[in-house]
Amino acid sequence: MKLSEICEKLNLECDIKQDIEIEGINTLQDANKKEISFLENPKYEKYLKDTKAAAVLIRKEDADKLPKDVIALITPEPYLKLALLTCYFVKDPWVDGGYKANESAKIDPSARIGKGAKIGKNVIIMPNAVIGPNVEIDEGSVIYPNVTIYRDTKIGKNVTIHAGSVIGSDGFGYAHTKTGEHVKIYHLGRVVIEDDVEIGANTTVDRAVFGETKIKKGSKIDNLVQIGHNCEIGEYSILVSQVGLSGSTKLGRNVVMGGQSATAGHLEIAPFTTIAARGGVTKSIKEPGVYSGFPLMPHKTWLKLQGLLSRLLKKS
Repeated sequence: MKLSEICEKLNLECDIKQDIEIEGINTLQDANKKEISFLENPKYEKYLKDTKAAAVLIRKEDADKLPKDVIALITPEPYLKLALLTCYFVKDPWVDGGYKANESAKIDPSARIGKGAKIGKNVIIMPNAVIGPNVEIDEGSVIYPNVTIYRDTKIGKNVTIHAGSVIGSDGFGYAHTKTGEHVKIYHLGRVVIEDDVEIGANTTVDRAVFGETKIKKGSKIDNLVQIGHNCEIGEYSILVSQVGLSGSTKLGRNVVMGGQSATAGHLEIAPFTTIAARGGVTKSIKEPGVYSGFPLMPHKTWLKLQGLLSRLLKKS
């Protein structure tokens, strides 16, 4: 899609000296010379000076912070324009056609597999599973009945995905107009699941907006867990039933999250941290330990608080 065409469709103010072909959208950090990026949140302003993007959706007052070779696409609403732009780069969610499966793979006849998928040695795909276009499933993995794996997902060796789980669906992302309408942000990234991961029944893992949602080696995820877009689950982490991770949460190695615990988005949890059941994480955790409660606090402090409250109630 030509940059001039994008400017016309989105009604952008831009000075194009050389009309170039745009192939996608990405973050300021990761965009290349054929991609568009955006700046909405001031905390990402630090990435402007080094961005390699062809053009950036940006407010007029920030445009002079861009490198000289990056085209400023001036708009008072960069995030809304980004949402409107994503629909032009969405791939077809389903394409029938040939796929490659190792002769040792066991695939139930009722399973549907999209064009370009690759099924490795000794993979088992059970009834009514749906494997999208260009999905890769490596050696020894097991896909239980009624699992749906959206396009471009990559699954490593000896991964188990239990019945009813959905891998690679769009995250919950919308921009909002001044009059209150919700404009969908189409998610253009993918999901990567590394070796020896197990995912319980009816769990959902959202694809990334750009880049990857990643579940690293050896992680174990219970039933009914929600993992938002662009999350990263560290090696050998454990997420218990009804855990919810908001978008861009990053868990270090061996993080344990108890049942019904949850995170706000765009935060990090240090390796070897435990969040007790129903704990609410609203900011990054830098020191490993055991935490609980809402607002979150060290577990020993929470126990003391409960004891204090109990004594106060008895006195009253």
